Amino acid sequence: MQIEEHQQAAVSVLSPAGSLVGPDADVLRSRVREAVRANAGRVVLDLTHVTFIDSAGLEAVADLSDEMTAVARTLKIAAANDTLREVLDVTEVGAACDRFDDVGAAVRSFA
Repeated sequence: MQIEEHQQAAVSVLSPAGSLVGPDADVLRSRVREAVRANAGRVVLDLTHVTFIDSAGLEAVADLSDEMTAVARTLKIAAANDTLREVLDVTEVGAACDRFDDVGAAVRSFA
């Protein structure tokens, strides 16, 4: 899995591509943690190019959400496809996240 990162204003946008499974979940966890430290929690996880997520990927998202909640922040997820949205809903992992239809709306939510 590749994870591209770019800045939009003072917000880091991380865009993983491919399936979020197994060891890739640890890579995502690490990259999001780095971005959170570097940008005072202003991070958006752009799921536009994530095609599949397994239990390890869901656990990574849940862990990141819990860590951000512990420091009075919220994990912001953008552009999840219908299948990912359904998985996030059914597993209730998405309940602790702020979810947006597109990256722009997620970035603007920091204003």
